[in-house]
Formats: sequence, C-alpha cells, structure tokens
Amino acid sequence: MTAEEKLNEALKKVRWLILDVDGVLTDGKLYFDNNGNELKTFNTLDGHGIKMLQKSGVGVAIITGRRSAVVERRAHDLGVGKLIQGREDKFAALEELFADEPCRLEDIAYMGDDYPDLLVMTRIGCPISVPDAAPPVRERALWVTAARGGEGAVREVCDRIMQVQGTFDAALAPYLPAGPGEH
Repeated sequence: MTAEEKLNEALKKVRWLILDVDGVLTDGKLYFDNNGNELKTFNTLDGHGIKMLQKSGVGVAIITGRRSAVVERRAHDLGVGKLIQGREDKFAALEELFADEPCRLEDIAYMGDDYPDLLVMTRIGCPISVPDAAPPVRERALWVTAARGGEGAVREVCDRIMQVQGTFDAALAPYLPAGPGEH
C-alpha cells in the first residue's frame, strides 16, 4: 500500500479532527500589545473549512497548551464546542474530551506542530503536521500539509477529509449555481 493509499484509508475513518492552535490554526508567533494583551491571527479559509467539515458530520475539537480568551472566542465563533486550553499533556486532555462520548483512537485525526503534540499524534489513526513543524513531528506524521500553519493548512485538511469521505461536493453545493446555464 502506498503512502497516499494509507493516508486515504486513515482519512476515511476520521470522525474527529483535533487541532492544536499555535503553529496550526495560527502562524505560531505570539503577539502582545503594550498592555500585555495577546493577539492572534486566524485564517478565514481555515474557519470556513472547519464549519463545512462539521456540517459534513466530522467533529472538530481544539487542544492547546496555552490559555487565551482569543482562542475561546474563535472556537465559539466556529461552533467548536470541545476546547481544552492550558494543557501540556495533550493525551490526557484528549481522554478528557471523550470521557462522556467515547471515540476510537483510530477514528481521530490530529494536527500538530511541536513536541507536546506527539503525545497524541503517536497514538491516533491519522497524525498530520504542517511543513514548518519540528522535525520529529513531521517524521511521525502520516501527512504533512502543503500550507503552513495559519496559512490555510487546516482548510487543506478539512477539504481532503471531505473529498475522501465523499461529502465534499455536497458541502460545496450551496456555493454553486444550480441547474442549466451554470457559469
């Protein structure tokens, strides 16, 4: 089985996409204003991809080592109800996420970029990294996205999951004209 076939088999099983924040949903840089307020930039393509993926039936959750009101707001805006912040042991956080709603580890895709993400990535069915991730993370990923963190990497993953699962055309349909005379 080729690497591509292995990836597609893993993506077919995905019921949950779990995301890290810094370096995955953002560019990984930490911005602070003169008052010490943290600022983060998020890619709108990622956000819309997350919404489409959730509508297709795949759940999305966030686990991050830092605490940020900005992340809480972003998760809320995207309809991501499962969010755990301020946790270095991300596998313990993953177990907590699914304590009341069990999910098989092989049905989880996880996107990470740094060493704390390895606690989850080495145990789930579909580990994914961004190209600017730490080398040990990239080496253990089943897929390294073309886009960098904060630059559409999450959208790339959302679209691919839907394509492999056969839900992409239905997710895209509301944005296309219907019937004869399409232009």
